[in-house]
Amino acid sequence: MSEIDRLMSYQSDALHWNITQVEGIGEIGSRALNAYSIISEKLNVEMHSWASAERRINILREGQAEFKALSRDLARQAQARESVTTQPKEHIGGVKGRLTIKNYLGGNYYLTCDEVEIHEDEIYLIEAKHTNKAELPSLGDIKDGLVKMILFTNLENPKIDGRDYNPVPVLKLTTGEGFSLNSLSRSQKNRLTNLKREAETNGFQIITNDEFFA
Repeated sequence: MSEIDRLMSYQSDALHWNITQVEGIGEIGSRALNAYSIISEKLNVEMHSWASAERRINILREGQAEFKALSRDLARQAQARESVTTQPKEHIGGVKGRLTIKNYLGGNYYLTCDEVEIHEDEIYLIEAKHTNKAELPSLGDIKDGLVKMILFTNLENPKIDGRDYNPVPVLKLTTGEGFSLNSLSRSQKNRLTNLKREAETNGFQIITNDEFFA
């Protein structure tokens, strides 16, 4: 039976499925490493450090606790890098923030927020999407921003240095010069209308070029 067939017929939840996959992750890692080696030889493209990959696979073989520790360490490193990096599709004017979300199972998710602003008891969590054109950012970028809105609108008890704040999720859309809401095409106007409806339904705000749209 293929893994897809097993997944389709699996009776428990996603957490238990993931746990069962961890049990065989060392073997999966070894097979992947061998496949990369074959591809590297065929295409004459040098692999990254084989020894480093083997060390990680050996850690994965040691069990779930070691796998979690490795995953969390890599996630923390990625969070630290992202918190000091400005992407081309971001047009930000505030301070980037590190956001660590803990779920009810004790899992930690290490994310970043493009901009963080504190206004009395409210903390504005801003996800920024930018385009150099005189139109809205691409649909793909907006969808990417909405994923962050899903997370931010479901936060409970956010704290900074032990102090509680009320989260205000914000999707910030910035554009190139010459942008005007009145000059948008019909499809772009429909996109913005749908986005406004989404914001009203799910409790986040939208900024277009530093002005609140919804």
